[in-house]
Amino acid sequence: MRPLAVYAKFDLVLSRALGSYLYDDKGQAILDFYSGHGVISIGHSHPHFVSKVKAQIDRLFYYSNAVDFDEQYQLCKKLGPLSGCEDYDLFLANSGAEAVENALKVASYTTGRTKVVAMLNSFHGRTSLAAQCTEASKICAPINSGIEIQFVALGDIEAAKAAIDAQTAAVIIEGIQGVGGVEEGDSSFWQALRQLTQQHGALLIADEIQSGYGRSGRFFAFQHHGIHPDVICTAKGMGNGYPVSATWVHQSFSLAQGSLGTTFGGNPLACAAATAVCEVIAEEGLIAHAAELGAFLRQGLKQMPGLHRIRGRGLMIGFDLEQDSYALRSRLLHQHHIITGSARRKETVRILPPLTITQSECEMFLEQLGSALRHP
Repeated sequence: MRPLAVYAKFDLVLSRALGSYLYDDKGQAILDFYSGHGVISIGHSHPHFVSKVKAQIDRLFYYSNAVDFDEQYQLCKKLGPLSGCEDYDLFLANSGAEAVENALKVASYTTGRTKVVAMLNSFHGRTSLAAQCTEASKICAPINSGIEIQFVALGDIEAAKAAIDAQTAAVIIEGIQGVGGVEEGDSSFWQALRQLTQQHGALLIADEIQSGYGRSGRFFAFQHHGIHPDVICTAKGMGNGYPVSATWVHQSFSLAQGSLGTTFGGNPLACAAATAVCEVIAEEGLIAHAAELGAFLRQGLKQMPGLHRIRGRGLMIGFDLEQDSYALRSRLLHQHHIITGSARRKETVRILPPLTITQSECEMFLEQLGSALRHP
C-alpha cells in the first residue's frame, strides 16, 4: 500500500520542525517561508502551544458534541476580543472546506435560495459546494455540480451589480486570494459587495481561511475595508497545524438544532490548540509584528531587479517573475535552504512565513533570494 499519488511534491523528507525552521532527514535546517500553505501561525513547536496540547491530552482528549465541555467556551472567550468579532457565534469543524460548506448552508437556510456569486481566480476548497465555488475546473469531478454559480472579477463593481440579485443566497470572497496569487479586492469593491448583499437580502461570506488570524496585519483581512460580513470562514492558522476550523455566524442569524453537525469538530483537543494560538498571538503582539515585518519584506523585495507586482499585506506576500517560478523556488530550497510557495499563475512566488518570523530571518530570506536571482 502507498499514499495515493495526487500531489506534486518537492524532493524533501522532513524529520522535525522548530520555530521558523524545518529539518530534513539529513539534519539540514530549512527556513520556512511558506508555513505549509499558511497553516503555521505561531511557529513550529511553540512551547506554549505544545504544553497546552499535551496537558489537554492528559485531561480530556476527545468527546463529541453530544455533551457540553468548557474548552469550547474558553476558546470563544479568547477569540472574541482578539478578533474584534464578539458578535459572532462559532460552528467548529476540522478543515477550511468544511467551514465553507457550512457557510454556504447557513446562507441557503437563511435565504431559502441556492445561487452563489463567487470571484474569478478563487479557491475555497475541494469538497462539493466549495469546489463549485472555486474557479478551477480540474478540482471538480462531474458529481461536483448542481448549484448556480456566477463568477465576477475582483474589483468589477458593475459585474457584481449585474450578478447579485433577488435569487442570490450568498456572495463569497477571500479576504486575500491565496492560491489565486495574493490578489485582493479594494475597499470600494468590498463596500459595494456589502451594500449589494444587504440590498438583495443575500449573505456576504468572507473566506479568511488563509488571510485570517493576523496574517494580513489585522486579525481579518476584511477589517482593512471597513465592513462586517454576515459569515466568516477560518481554518489553517487557527490551530497551528492541528486540524480545526470555524464558521462564524453573526448573531443576527439563528439556525435550527440539527441543521449543522460534526463528529470531530470542536473537540477538546482542537479547542485547546486553537486557544493556545489565540494566547500566543495576543501575548506576543503577532498581529502588529506581521504588519511591521510584512512592510519590511515588501520594501526589500522592491529593491530587487526582475521581480514584478510585489503585493500583499502583512506576512501574506506575492510577487511575479518573467518566467515560471519553479526553477527559482527549487534553487531557493536546494541551494539556499528556504522553502516558498507557488500559486495558480506559474510566474508567481507566494511567501507565508510564520507570524513569529524574526527580522534577522527576513533579512536572511532577502539576502538568499537576491543571491538566487543573481546566480540562476
